[in-house]
Amino acid sequence: MKTAKSGTQGEGDYEATRRYRKRTENFIAKNDVAKIARAAAPRSLTEARELQAAEATGRARAKTRVKPKAGGGRTTR
Repeated sequence: MKTAKSGTQGEGDYEATRRYRKRTENFIAKNDVAKIARAAAPRSLTEARELQAAEATGRARAKTRVKPKAGGGRTTR
């Protein structure tokens, strides 16, 4: 949702979603995604281990976040 004063957009911004989807579809249509994925692959066993360690660190941080109360729903301020 775009506010008149700040020009910022919040959650549920359908326009941003449409732009993202269109750019993503264009990228996939115009590029060899498999080739790009191969180029991004680790170049050595050491690099692969470093990537795995970084992923494990990120996952550990995500697990320590405070989870929302049961029942979900939106919070109010």
